Order: sequence, then structure tokens, then C-alpha cells
Amino acid sequence: MAVERIRNIAIIAHVDHGKTTLVDGILKQTKVFRENQQVQERVLDSHDLERERGITILAKNTGVVYKDVTINIVDTPGHADFGSEVERIMNMVDGVLLLVDAVEGPMPQTRFVLLQAFARGLKAIVVVNKVDRQAARPLEVVNETFDLFVDLGATDEQADFPVIYTVALDGKAGLEPDALEEDLTPLFETIVDYLPSPEVDPDGPAQMLVTTLEYSNYVGKIAVGRLRAGSLKTGQAIAHINAEGEMVTGKVGKVYTFRNLKREAQDEVQAGNIVAVSGIPDVAIGDTLCDPEDPRPLPPITVEAPTVRMTFSVSDSPFAGRSGKYVTSRQVRDRLMRELESNVALRVEETEQASAFLVSGRGELHLAILIETMRREGYEFSVGQPEVIFREGPEGREEPIEEVFLEVSTEYLGPVSEMMGKRKGRLQDTRYGDDGTVYNTYLIPTRGILGFRQPFLTVTRGTGIFHTLFHSYEAYAGSIKAQPHGSLVSLGTGTVNTYGLRSLEQRGTFFVKVGDSVYAGQVVGEHIRDQDLVVNVCRTRHVTNHRQSTKDVVERLTPPRILSLDDAIDYLGKDELLEVTPEALRVRKRILHHENRGKAARQSLD
Repeated sequence: MAVERIRNIAIIAHVDHGKTTLVDGILKQTKVFRENQQVQERVLDSHDLERERGITILAKNTGVVYKDVTINIVDTPGHADFGSEVERIMNMVDGVLLLVDAVEGPMPQTRFVLLQAFARGLKAIVVVNKVDRQAARPLEVVNETFDLFVDLGATDEQADFPVIYTVALDGKAGLEPDALEEDLTPLFETIVDYLPSPEVDPDGPAQMLVTTLEYSNYVGKIAVGRLRAGSLKTGQAIAHINAEGEMVTGKVGKVYTFRNLKREAQDEVQAGNIVAVSGIPDVAIGDTLCDPEDPRPLPPITVEAPTVRMTFSVSDSPFAGRSGKYVTSRQVRDRLMRELESNVALRVEETEQASAFLVSGRGELHLAILIETMRREGYEFSVGQPEVIFREGPEGREEPIEEVFLEVSTEYLGPVSEMMGKRKGRLQDTRYGDDGTVYNTYLIPTRGILGFRQPFLTVTRGTGIFHTLFHSYEAYAGSIKAQPHGSLVSLGTGTVNTYGLRSLEQRGTFFVKVGDSVYAGQVVGEHIRDQDLVVNVCRTRHVTNHRQSTKDVVERLTPPRILSLDDAIDYLGKDELLEVTPEALRVRKRILHHENRGKAARQSLD
């Protein structure tokens, strides 16, 4: 039977199309906040990294009430690297709001998230957002979205979707792009009228698939999912069945529902609701919670396999242990294994070296977020250059292929096209915007995208935008000549000083500044040539009786290029490591002593 007073929906879209902003408007107009309450923008993006980067990383639950109907909302990430979050939350919902930018139209990630919805037979409401933008083309975007529905094999019922036009930032919606109402009432009415209520078995044995995990310092792990049958109440006996089919009995601690940005404890919750359950210590994503007297396990959650991997290892640099709280291999291993409990797209393998682990993810950003999170928690470790994951197919070696969407100004189209050609990119589609912007879609090996961001931004003067989406595995495309760069490598250990930098300025761009501590083998800059150069940035002037003011010299030094985490990962070469500490990021050579590096290089040639 259907539970008429509940709607479980997910908001899906490409990155930066306005999902979280729309949720802000929904929360405000359902009186979640007081009239005079100061509320920060993108309130569901509560994670520090989400707010800093302006993207949603983790799927979040909330619930609002509109005319006695409870609308449970799941805000999902829009970036392809966090697609596993979208894949698994589709198990919790009965319909989706598909947000599409009124200028950009359907984007690569739009295709991915919509495909996940159609695979589960979900209906969609198309929300064309940002219709107030100067270059908005809402009617064309609706036609492009319809074409996308057809391409993805939507049923006749799914392709007959309602369209709502919105300006999420102002909390306005309407049935026509030029006739918006002052609130989101048209959107609420369409959700209630068009999207189905959950089909459940209220009298059957309890049955719930664990879709996400939360944690509380008071009650420990909290399993979140949709209750598909029966009911759950505090203290109830429960069977916990893991992905391997092993069953353990336990007891429900507390049962919560989501309302107004909070978990609200309930005595009992009926089927159809999205609920949170505490008291199951070893629960994991994909497990089933059910009635121990009539256990009925649900199919476990499966997500696409990772395509990129990096080696995480214990730091062995001369500065190791200076700022990190957790520095041993056991501590790093425990943290990585703990991440597996909630990050279902991640894989961790132990290697022959006890201090090194092979960590695989959906992309560079997926792994970079994990690295930054561990760094902020006080971990100190090293990571190697990202590399793609090959596999053996029926006709030999296969590699992952990405669909890349590029947005560049016309004047930069030539250099960007040349870059894509060198990286084995195959042009699939080109569209010219009214404002002189060119939109290109390519298929390119994942190898060609690694390290692409920095040269792309350099060529487009920082104005270019690109997004990637895993497409498929195809036959190995042949060798790709990597973007050559040489490093400036420190000769010795000491403190960087003005005299040392001043005499080497013409050699390249430096990553360190006066006063920084460096060690032998640390990469202190990028060489102007495509070969490494050992330099002494700690060199001091010979002491004499002659005094000279260094003020003018300091002012004339070129400011250093400070590498962010993403920049440092892009920069890494095969013979380099990134030393990650809570206070610093240092690129270094795997072999620190320059004479030993030379011997190793000669042996590899032999």
C-alpha cells in the first residue's frame, strides 16, 4: 500500500546548478527558521571542505512538512567523483528533482545521475534553474533535457515530465519562465501531485537497507535508510545481515526521523519513512536490518568500480613527525579502514611494504578530499602520483575513458584543442554560446586527464571550466606523452634565505619563500627546462666587514607559487612523493640524496 502523506525525493544535478541553494529556499519557506533568524547560505553543506570548495561532497537528509505531507529530501553531490553517493541514495527515494541550469543545459553529470534514477524506475520533475541569467535559454534547455530522457531510454511516462522554472537564490518558482510566483508553491504542489508516495508493506516484518552512516559521540554509529516494511521502535530486537549474508541479532537503541535539519527521536516509526537507527555497532552500508523471526535480506548496494589509485605511505622525510599527531603505519591503516565503512566507492589494498597502502577511488578529487580530511585530523603521511587502473578485457588490455565537458572562450579554443589531441582526446560535440563561449565534449583516456587541470587553466588564463565523467572501459589507446616539467631540488637541509633565492630566480618558479625550512631532496620549485636541477636555496653570503641593506633585494624577489593540495597532486612526477602534514604540503623526491638518484636513473637505463 502507498503512504499518501510521505514523499521521499532526491535533488540531483550537475555541480553548481543550484541544488543546495534550492534546499535553502525550501527550508525557509516551510518555516524551518524563525523570521529574524540569521542563516548561512547552503546550510546543508555543513562540512568545512564543502563550504571552502563550494561543492556538495556527502549526501544529506532533511525533512519538511507542506500541507500535512512530509517531504523527505536528500541533497546529493553534483561532482562525478562522488557519484557513489548518488548511486546509493537512490535506494531511499521514490522520485527526483532534476535541476538544470537555464544557460548550460544538461551536462555530463546530469546524464549520470538521471541514468541512476531511470535504472530504478523513478519519475523526475525537471527544474530549470537560474532563468534570470542574462544568457538564459529555458525553452531550448527543456528540449535538450527531453532529448536526454529519450537517449537514456526513459519510458513514455518518465518522458512526460512536468517542468518548473525557478530562481533558487530568490526562492521563486513558476510554470512559465517569464511568470514566476514570489515563492516556491508551484514546486511544492508539483512534488505532492506528481511524485509517487512510497509503496510499503506496513504489516510485514521490519525490513530496511542501510544506505548511509552517521556518527554520534553519544550513541555511536547511526544507520540511515528507508524502512520498506513493518515498523521500528526503541528497544526492539533486530537482525543485522551483512553483505556476505552473515546474521547477528541485536537491539535497536533509538529510532529517529529527519525534520528541520535535525534528527528527532521517535518511539516508533512506520514503513515508508527515511529513518536513522542507533544501537547496531558493526553496521555497514549495504547491510539489512530486519525482523529476527522472519529475516528477509535485501540486495546489497553496488557502485561502479574505482578508476584511479594512489599509494599512501608513512612519511620518512627528515621533517617527519614534527606536526603530525598520527604518524605510524598502524594509525594510517586504521584510518583508511575506517573510511571504508562510509565511503563505498573507495578501495584499500595492503602492499608488500607494511608501511604502504594502495588506495583506489573514483577520481583525483575523490582521493584529494580523503587526503585533506586526514590531514586536518592530524595525520602525517606521503602519497604518490595518481595512476589509472587497467583491466584485462576480451581483446587485451583496457583502460578507463572519461567524458570531458570543456567550456572555453573562442580565443582559447585552438590551444585547448591541441592539448586534447596530444592526450588522445576524441571530439564528440561542439556548441557555440551567444556570449562567445564554446562548449566541447570529448572522450579521452583517464590517463590524459591526470595533471590536466593546471596547464588547462594556464592556457585559458584561468577562465576555462571543465568537468569529467566516467564513460566506459575501452582498448588501450597507446602511449600519451606527459606534459614535461623539471623540478628544482634542494641540495641540502636548512633555511631558505634571500641570497640563495636571488641567485637562482632565472632558473624557474619557486614553491618556497624566505624563512621556510627545507631538506635535501625536497622539490623547491619548477625548472624552466624539462629536467631536474639540484640547487642550494640555503646558500649564504660570505661574511665581510661590508654592510648592505637587503630590503630592496627582498622586495624585488618574485613571489613564490604556493601549491594547493590539488596543484601538488597535479604536479607530482613518477619519482616524486607529496609529504602531507597538518601544517604543510611538501613535494619531494622518492630518493632524497641526489647522488643516489643519479645511480638509480643510470640503472634504470641499463
